[in-house]
Amino acid sequence: MAKLLNDRDIEFQLYEVLETESLLQRPRYREHDRAIFDATLSTARNIAAEYFAPHNQKGDANEPTFDGQKVTLIPETKPAWDAFADAGFLASHHDFDEGGSQLPEVVLRASMAYFNAANVSSTAYSFLTIGAANLLKSFGSDELKQKYLAPMLDGRYSGTMALTEPDQGSALGDLRTLAKPAGDGSYRLFGNKMYISGGDHELTDNIIHMVLARIEGAPSGVRGISLFLVPKFHVNDDGSRSQRNDVALAGLLHKMGYRNTTSTVLNFGEKDGAVGYLVGEPNKGLGYMFQMMNEARIGVGLGAATLGYQSYLEALDYARDRPQGRHASNKDPDTPQVRIVEHADVRRMLLMQKAYAEGSMALCLYASTLVEDANTAPDESERKAAAELLDLITPMVKTWPSKYGLMASDLGIQVLGGAGYTREYLLEQLYRDNRLNPIHEGTEGIQGLDLLGRKLGPKGGDGYAEFQRRILSTLDQATGMETCGSLASQLKNALSTLQSVTSDLQQQLSVDPDHGLSNATMYLDIFGKILVGWVWLKQAIVAEKALASGASESDEAFYKGKVHAARYFMSWELAPLEGYARLLSEGNRSNLDMQSDWF
Repeated sequence: MAKLLNDRDIEFQLYEVLETESLLQRPRYREHDRAIFDATLSTARNIAAEYFAPHNQKGDANEPTFDGQKVTLIPETKPAWDAFADAGFLASHHDFDEGGSQLPEVVLRASMAYFNAANVSSTAYSFLTIGAANLLKSFGSDELKQKYLAPMLDGRYSGTMALTEPDQGSALGDLRTLAKPAGDGSYRLFGNKMYISGGDHELTDNIIHMVLARIEGAPSGVRGISLFLVPKFHVNDDGSRSQRNDVALAGLLHKMGYRNTTSTVLNFGEKDGAVGYLVGEPNKGLGYMFQMMNEARIGVGLGAATLGYQSYLEALDYARDRPQGRHASNKDPDTPQVRIVEHADVRRMLLMQKAYAEGSMALCLYASTLVEDANTAPDESERKAAAELLDLITPMVKTWPSKYGLMASDLGIQVLGGAGYTREYLLEQLYRDNRLNPIHEGTEGIQGLDLLGRKLGPKGGDGYAEFQRRILSTLDQATGMETCGSLASQLKNALSTLQSVTSDLQQQLSVDPDHGLSNATMYLDIFGKILVGWVWLKQAIVAEKALASGASESDEAFYKGKVHAARYFMSWELAPLEGYARLLSEGNRSNLDMQSDWF
């Protein structure tokens, strides 16, 4: 069986750190128990290993093709899709009466981590379909849900999100796709979309595009954007498939990684217009789409975390097996070589990988618990607090694993040395697959602007206050602990730095927004490292308590590894932040003042 993730770590995160079993006390989950959660994870792991992992490298080496009529994927992709759908994962978090199994969000996302680790590009089709179905369920009319939701949940239809246009990426307020009322309640769409993942294929009977467009005569900017459901094929009232809609595949894009996910250029309305159906109210489409975008941002972070995690496990196995060199203190060339894991610099790289990969995974699963709490926490104030905190940290959940998960992949190549640079080992594909993650669903720069400019702004928000409340509570939990007490002191100093630089940047924003936002990406990185430092302290507290209570021999090394990785993170990842924060507080203008013709 393919080695995908560290099962012990997933168990640790779910049941020891996040206390997922406590969800069983909520009315929605009273028919479940831990055995059901574990069986779900086991099913995900087994399907991922049997149907997804075996064609990961084949899909990378044999990209999808388009002959002008249809798209062809390697044949193994279809059984993988079917196995995922047949196991109920597309519908698993929906209600029983909708064909779902009312699975908690965090258990679903932990399950998705196994699929991502096995084959991130084949998993993308189901990942997008889950998000599109959630969007339809939240904002679609009863008529649209009755016709399209069930086939998306059982795997007959797949879904996409169609935002980007050839001349508009993140600046969605300037999109040009036009929607003209047809007089019968439907619309005719005209425009072009590109980089649409999963935009065409033969895996399902139909593809449901969730498309942003502007109704003819609507206001300019983001206030005039509406959301439309546009099927690849029309659907008859009895649910049968009808003729092709006016949505044409203009071509496939050829990517550095994620190669078995089709990346498409779609033309809407080459003839009489693509028939689309308004989702929700006119001119509110971007607000609706943010549900899928934010869900996708957490999913992208999780994908990056799992690729970084796989890179770490690959490098660790290689380092434990590969003999080379001797310790510097050993001058005898006739003595046996040591495994490279014995060299301090290799351990340095592995420790960085562990900190980045396990920290990223823990962050994404924590964010999934906030999604859960925002929906099912028993108290309204708890739901509100979770939603506000989730809104605040989503930019970091997307970008931190995307940046540092990629760095874990890069370090993995370095551990393998020349072997890591060859296609005979998985590391080079993991790096290429992971390189997309800092870009899609909003670049680091866009997330930095969102965090500093919108979510904090000149005055800050309730999410920031909730973040401080929770992190201070964790610091209090560490009081008096032998190791975590000192780690908490380091994190507390970093939090003080964050509070100071946040206040300084908010002041800059109030005077000159362009100046205040010019270093937003560096601020995002500082905030992200402190957020992950908090996540690591939470893990270390649980681990130190387990060690103090007499952990089993098999768990002792695991818990010590957690504490030591947290120690590394506080010492090496948080310490340098003070210098960067000082530059931000001083209002450094290097980026802003550089002129185009000076490059």
